[in-house]
Amino acid sequence: MKKDNQELVSLVENLMKTKKPIWRRVAKELSKPRRSRVQVNLSKIEQLAQADSTVLIPGKVLGSGNLSKKMTIAAFAFSDSAKKLIGQAGGKAITINSLQKSNPDGKGIILFK
Repeated sequence: MKKDNQELVSLVENLMKTKKPIWRRVAKELSKPRRSRVQVNLSKIEQLAQADSTVLIPGKVLGSGNLSKKMTIAAFAFSDSAKKLIGQAGGKAITINSLQKSNPDGKGIILFK
């Protein structure tokens, strides 16, 4: 399968090198075709995640809905409105790569699929 996005290809390769199941699962999700990848609205994250948690979306976070809880959200991509709303709620929008570097064991991460 050929991917044009080099950033995505290198991320998947790095995640597959790890021994931890959570990172391999994320790599598998990111390897799917674009139309099959996860897209999650902030309203869904608001419903299902607790305040001060770390949420991992192996795809894109969209800005529909509101976010009232402070949390760290890691994803491959964010819409501009999602980044703005996460920041307004006091949270952080980070890349999957930086989350993996800061938490190599994947402990305490909520994986959205």
